[in-house]
Amino acid sequence: MFPMKTALLALGQDALRSVRDLIPIVIVIGVFQLIVLRQPAADLLPLAYGGVVVVTGLTLFIYGLRIALYPVGETLAHSLARKGSVGWLVVFAFLLGFGTTIMEPALIAVAGEAANVAATAEAIDSSAGAKEQYALGLRLTVAIAVGVALVLGVIRILINWSLHGMIIGGYLAVVLVTGFAPKEIIGIAYDSGGVTTSTVTVPLVAALGVGLASSLRDRSPMLDGFGLIAFASLTPILFVLVFGILVQWN
Repeated sequence: MFPMKTALLALGQDALRSVRDLIPIVIVIGVFQLIVLRQPAADLLPLAYGGVVVVTGLTLFIYGLRIALYPVGETLAHSLARKGSVGWLVVFAFLLGFGTTIMEPALIAVAGEAANVAATAEAIDSSAGAKEQYALGLRLTVAIAVGVALVLGVIRILINWSLHGMIIGGYLAVVLVTGFAPKEIIGIAYDSGGVTTSTVTVPLVAALGVGLASSLRDRSPMLDGFGLIAFASLTPILFVLVFGILVQWN
């Protein structure tokens, strides 16, 4: 009975946090609906219903991440590092980054919208198949980029490379490639770096870094365990710019 009470208490706390985070958005939309746009109060009913659905889904999602996925990610990284399985650790990092990103809801939404805009601009064919292929290609590119980012982050922690040097070098490469990329892809590329650091990816990436750093001697979870999310934001920009260049050539 006690574990059940603890679980319900934790779930209730997550629900309160979700409500707290959602309230400002609801207030802003409600004020603009009623005062600025002067819409009928009845038009707020779908907003209220949607808010309840969002709070419910977000609460269950965050609760599931906290009790299952986050501990599993940290434990696996810790165990692989303890056993000295560097090869499996690298494979695990890549698959973790790829798997979490390819199913990231924010990325799915951005890729679909990017495909529609590309079709409207006549950059690709306007058929459903062409747009679906473009969106899938964009998602795969970003997912591979995040996988590579986590591999680089893991290697950095293991070898103790400078985070500053790697980040500065990465963004210098981004600036360089931006000059050669088609203008239509630049905005999408930079937005892709933001959507990868969303609800699904961030907890697992952070768990991987903290778990790995805490299992290594002379490594600080605070100083060395973080920084992977920075790579997960940087590499998609670079990869999508290259993706745009390749699409333009084809």
